Parts: sequence; C-alpha cells; structure tokens
Amino acid sequence: MDWIVLLPPIIAIILALWTKEVYLSLLTGLWVGTTILVGGNPITGLRELLDQLVAVFSDPSNTRILIFSLLVGGLIALVQGSGGVNGFVNWARRRGWGTTRRSAELLAWVVGMVIFIESSITALIVGAINRPLFDRLKIPREKLAWYCDATSAPVCMAIPLNGWGAYVLGLLGAQGIAAGAVGLLTRSLLFNFYSIFTIVFTLVLALTGWRFGSMKRAEIRAETTGELLRPGAKPLVSDEIAELKPVSNSKEKAIHLLLPVGVMVAMIFVSLYVTGDGELMAGSGSISVLWAVSAAVGVAMILYMLPGSGSEGRPLMTPVESMALVLKGSAGLIGMVILVVFAFALGQVSRALEMGPYIVGLLGDGWPTWWIPSLVFRVGGFV
Repeated sequence: MDWIVLLPPIIAIILALWTKEVYLSLLTGLWVGTTILVGGNPITGLRELLDQLVAVFSDPSNTRILIFSLLVGGLIALVQGSGGVNGFVNWARRRGWGTTRRSAELLAWVVGMVIFIESSITALIVGAINRPLFDRLKIPREKLAWYCDATSAPVCMAIPLNGWGAYVLGLLGAQGIAAGAVGLLTRSLLFNFYSIFTIVFTLVLALTGWRFGSMKRAEIRAETTGELLRPGAKPLVSDEIAELKPVSNSKEKAIHLLLPVGVMVAMIFVSLYVTGDGELMAGSGSISVLWAVSAAVGVAMILYMLPGSGSEGRPLMTPVESMALVLKGSAGLIGMVILVVFAFALGQVSRALEMGPYIVGLLGDGWPTWWIPSLVFRVGGFV
C-alpha cells in the first residue's frame, strides 16, 4: 500500500481538471494527504490540515513570498490609481505602439523581456500595462494571459540575474558544485531549450499574427461577440482592481508607473548583492523580491504625495489615500495568495509522506539518466 502516498496530488489534479475549481481541489488533495499522514482518520486529518496551513507561515521564505504577493497587488492598484498605467498607454500609443494587434502584442513581448526580475511581477506588470490596449483591440484575455506567462518564467531563467538564478545556484551548491557554479549556470543557458523556444515562438506569433487551436477560437469569440473573457471565467485578480480608474486629479503621467517599476528593478540587484554578501548570484531571492516591491510601494507613495504630482499643483494623493489603495490592491489578490498557501501546504504534506523517495525507489538506480529531464518536463507540463 506504499503507493497510497501518491494519492494527494493525483486527486487534486483529477478534481481540478474535472470540476475546474482549483481551490477545493487542492484542499481536498491536502485533506487526503493529512488523513494518510495521521493514520487514516479523516477527522484527525482535518485537524492536521489546519496545522499544515498554519505551518506554511513558519517558513520565513514562504511568508516573504506571500507578503510579496499582497504588496504586488498594492503596487498595481497604486500605479493604476495614479494614472500611471493610462499615462504609459497614451505615451506608447503616441509612438505607434498598441494601435494595431501586432504592435500591442509586440509591446507585451517587449515589456515581458525587460521586466525579468521575478516571474509574478512580470506577469502582473505585463497584464496591467497591456490590458487596456488588448481590450480596446478586442484581443481576448486568454491571449493576454498567454503573453504574461510566456514572458515571465522563461525570461527569468533565460536572463537569471534575479532570485531565480540565485535559487538555481543554491540547488547546485546543495549538490556539491559550489565552485564554478556561476560558470556552469551560464554555460547551461544555451541548453535551456524550453525558455529559448518559448521566447522565440512568442515573438514569431506577435509578428505574424498566426492563429491556431483553442486560442484561435478565443480570438474569433472576442472579435465577433466582444466577449474578452470566456463564459464562466473567474479571474484571480478581481475586476475591482483590474478595472481601477485613476483618481480625479490625476495627470495620467507615465513617470508615475515608470519610476516605481524602475526602483523595483534596481532594488532587486541591490538586494541580491546585499543578501549575497557582495556576490550578486549568491543572494536570497525571496528576500530580494520582498525588499524590491516594498521599495517600489514606498517610492510610489512618496512620489504621489509631492506637491504638483496632481492637477492644479496639488499632491496626487495623501498618505491615507495611498495606503487605502495599497490595501485595496492587496485584497484584490487574496485569491491568488490563498492558492499559494494551499500549494505550499500540499508540498509540505508530500514531503512528510516521503513521496519523492518513494518514486525514486520505484525507479531504482539501474535506469539510464538521459531520459530523466524529459520525464520531469512531461510530468511538470501535465501538472
């Protein structure tokens, strides 16, 4: 009956595919896992489930990621409320960006390539900047979501001067490859076929407008019916935040977006350098992204309270108004944060059930190693 330790993720995946409800699916898989962990009693399993959810916050790295996710929502609300997003969109349109489908999709690709500091930040910024352009041109949200995803993790690993790179170096160090790890990571980038193919493929589709499969059907739906979201879609970012309008005295200046984002990008490198004791690629990714987004929120709040930042020489926002937007934006991402908490907890239970060693034991050590990367990729792709 050792195979029973595989049930939690299998049940979570099957339920998610069947019901299209990720939260309950993860929670059910987690409950199955905790029930197995306590010996099969489902009531005791519920108690253990709650303990596992609380234990997520005992890991400083997990807690930093969760706080970071909330602050990203606050930053998105701030730059939208300041009119910075509209200002950037207007600036781009005056220069011919975003006036056609090709230029709008190219802009999404370019922004994703430039913001390579953290995948969640990339996805949210690409979404916030390009959503008005895509909506105006009746490009479906599925297409925007695809650009957000295709230019986030692949770009972060293709240009690993960020927390991703530091994490991979940590993995190499754990395998006893501390000396020369940076050189090994650099040389391996040429073999990162998934990232390279995804980035090039995304650019080709933006340039050619090629359509196929379910994405083609989504684009035809948006063009013919005006429905940007598929029927029954439930976006993780609430409409209240996604459609947030600028404050009444906004000048809609691009600098109100570009300066906080620029500070965030710069702060990533500073944080990696500081936490790595002078070695950029040895820094802590979770600490760095939290410091970076915190600095961006702080700079945005100071920028918006300066005299003249709003119309008629007035401040754009008071500190109280800025903080209200930060809290509103954070609340808009609470669904995503809960999803991450469930995923972290399921990972904890999987480790407690020793799922990894069980799978390794099934495979044994007599298999050739060349097929393992392909197997891991296929399993990851399915999940």
